Amino acid sequence: MPSRLSVLAVATAVLFVAGCTGGQQDPSGGQGGEPANSAQAPENSGYADLVERVEPSVVTVRTPADGIGSGVVLRDNIVVTNQHVVTDQRQVTLTYADGTESGATVLATDRITDLAVLRTERGDLPVPEFRKQLPRPGERAIAIGSPLGFENSVTAGIVSGLHREIPGSAAQSRSLVDLIQTDASISPGNSGGALLDAEGRVIGINEAYIPPSAGAVSLGFAIPTSTVLDTTAELLEDGTATHPYLGLSLGRLTESIRQQLGIQTEEGALVLGVEQGSPAEEAGLRRGDVLVRFGDTRISSVEELLTALRRTEPGQRVPVEYVRDNQRQQATITIGSREG
Repeated sequence: MPSRLSVLAVATAVLFVAGCTGGQQDPSGGQGGEPANSAQAPENSGYADLVERVEPSVVTVRTPADGIGSGVVLRDNIVVTNQHVVTDQRQVTLTYADGTESGATVLATDRITDLAVLRTERGDLPVPEFRKQLPRPGERAIAIGSPLGFENSVTAGIVSGLHREIPGSAAQSRSLVDLIQTDASISPGNSGGALLDAEGRVIGINEAYIPPSAGAVSLGFAIPTSTVLDTTAELLEDGTATHPYLGLSLGRLTESIRQQLGIQTEEGALVLGVEQGSPAEEAGLRRGDVLVRFGDTRISSVEELLTALRRTEPGQRVPVEYVRDNQRQQATITIGSREG
């Protein structure tokens, strides 16, 4: 079984497209603009004032490797962006709304939430209002960033959903869970930019999109402000952020895997490996188990498990249910911690 599971771990990797750096990626993302009609004109005219007020707080981030993304002023000399925008670079260049530039130092990054904090050489930057409370589906959403290098571009739409995870994304990144979904157009280069509400408050940091080539229309995603503020506070305090940890490597439970391994349950997260000495090992989990419940959450995918895990705290005891040899069993896991 170990060798078969190892092969299946590779076979179940699913690619997704992040709205991130570099002109080499395909331009995509849905159309998020408002229809041009007289009924919408009074409301849309307010966007111009909002954007004029907030755009000085949004910057373009350029890396030495010709990557491009966006960032949002967090403090008067600190900018937050995505980790995948800066990658492993320590120095980047920021372009501001007034056309000026300055250097910036990457202070710290966190791969689990895909966030990074930068110290700018330019100070006294305007800090926007961050709304920690989640928006409601249907609220207005305005995205500002630099898609494909078009600096301070603005798109508009609504908040389409909350607590979203991108299906199949766990094979590539653990950051694409518990996100805000929007139909405001997001494209490569928007990553790290601001998602605003109708009052110009930051409700999220733009993270990713699903391209039309995947059959999507206007499916963009942003990291909620609450996650951004909590993680960046830790990064600025000591350079690291701590996250709940199980010690599992997980894979999708596809139909072919079910048939090959003789698994009868149709949904869950397949355990591909258990780290020695981890909370999962101490709870008795092992390779080949299928996790189907985590606390009060029914688990039908890896992404749902990662979302549920993110809402726990280190030290918390969580009951889990799993299938082994087609028999349902229960255990309790004491959540561990790890740095991102």
